Amino acid sequence: MDTDDATAGTAEMAGEHSEMTGTTVLVADLGATNARFALVTGAEIHGVSVLSCADFTDIGLAVDAYRAATPGAANADRAAFAIASPVVGGRVEMTNWSWSFSIAELRDRLGLARLEVMNDFVAVAHAIPALTEADRIAVGGGQPDEKGIVGIIGPGTGLGVSTLTPSPAGWVALPGEGGHVTMAAVNDREAAVLSWLRRRFEHVSAERVLSGMGLANLYEAIAAVDGQPDIRELEPQEVSEAARGGRDAVAVEAVEMFCAMLGTVAGNLALTVGAHGGVYIAGGIVPKLGTMFLESPFRQRFEAKGRLSDYLSGIPTDVVTHAFPAFLGLREAVTEG
Repeated sequence: MDTDDATAGTAEMAGEHSEMTGTTVLVADLGATNARFALVTGAEIHGVSVLSCADFTDIGLAVDAYRAATPGAANADRAAFAIASPVVGGRVEMTNWSWSFSIAELRDRLGLARLEVMNDFVAVAHAIPALTEADRIAVGGGQPDEKGIVGIIGPGTGLGVSTLTPSPAGWVALPGEGGHVTMAAVNDREAAVLSWLRRRFEHVSAERVLSGMGLANLYEAIAAVDGQPDIRELEPQEVSEAARGGRDAVAVEAVEMFCAMLGTVAGNLALTVGAHGGVYIAGGIVPKLGTMFLESPFRQRFEAKGRLSDYLSGIPTDVVTHAFPAFLGLREAVTEG
């Protein structure tokens, strides 16, 4: 079978099938903003480095730079990459960045014996069983069913979604593109904001409002709906900073609406998959919001599902605070063989 046409479910592999356990594996978490690299040797994650995607025209050059700067990286002949895009077939096209590649060709270009590529939120799903109490913050709900399905959602440059489900062989991480579901309004204010955004975008997905660009989109849309079309455009970090301390009323509402909408989508995920094992909020944005998120309408909106509110009230929601959960997940995935 041509490797480029081979599909391995939650991941794609190029190269001979062999155990990754007991050797050093090069791992990468490739988003649309940053390319994060590390080495995994047994249970140890070391040699962590974060590079800007904008500094490299293709993924191979980013890997070359990491290898050149990191002792031991050039000796790793196996690699596992988590990437912010669907992984279907042997070719990968990033959703929010320009990189694209054939898994088999990249393996050969890098001189690897084996290269495994999976969706970034599949990697985060693999990480959930490895999280400690110090790696998460509880945000409401009861105790998780230890054998229950787990939902994972995370706003970053985009919006990642995945599911972790138990099986007789252990946990199975399921890929998906839930970040691109259609965003729905739950009140007139949100309807006005989404209506304004629909005039700009062909499709207002959850990612259009629940991501870095989404936070900036909400800020601009709220200002326009309120008759302030000439308001200065802000970067996502500037919106959250302006909201802190209530210095900018539009920014405050944008962050509050962001958190509320995330609660709606996370609740939808919990209902869809029956996430009695809990819903985990990952990604780079929510942990940085801190108390603004903890005091937001997120949890109220998570449970606000009419006749099914009681069903959701017992499902716990946790914010993942580990700095590199995809590395934990890649470590779990590669040591499973």
